Amino acid sequence: MNVLHLDTSALGTYSISRQLTAAIVAQLQRDGVASRVDYRDLAAEPLPHWLPNPDTASEGALRDEAVLQQFLDADIVVLGAPMYNFSITTQLKAWLDRVMVAGRTFRYGPNGPEGLAGGKRVIVASSRGGIYSSGPAAAMDFQEPYLRAAFAFIGITDVEFVRAEGVAMGGEHRDAALRQAHATIGELALRKAA
Repeated sequence: MNVLHLDTSALGTYSISRQLTAAIVAQLQRDGVASRVDYRDLAAEPLPHWLPNPDTASEGALRDEAVLQQFLDADIVVLGAPMYNFSITTQLKAWLDRVMVAGRTFRYGPNGPEGLAGGKRVIVASSRGGIYSSGPAAAMDFQEPYLRAAFAFIGITDVEFVRAEGVAMGGEHRDAALRQAHATIGELALRKAA
């Protein structure tokens, strides 16, 4: 299977989401699931914010088509998505703007929008300084619901989250969050095999 590995964190080697995406891809390779891995670092080489461009021969249009085609060619997308200010990074938003394309990954029919990119598996490595999956801060989680909705809109319902939460709440909490995230990564293949 073709795997598209995307990182979006600006923290480089300090990034927890980057550590998690690398571990997920390594697990997919160990399990013999990944036959090819394409890597894109959206923080090191960010896409500009999307602007409509009717000139399909322009450099920007050709780049956007390459980004879309890379996504369409992937069977599995491993996505590093740190939570920045309760949501996703601007780099990730710019990428989503390139893959959510009318007529290519969704269309409007008589019954409303219809996703055209189904059949893919998306594994999101989510890192969060606080705890947003439950408790009083859950109402501020605009990251996970947004990503689920965006992928569902284009027909992808197989979306899994590997979460490391509370990583800014002290070393002990960070270590526990990483242990839990790595345990989840180890279970990814088992869930698919069942």
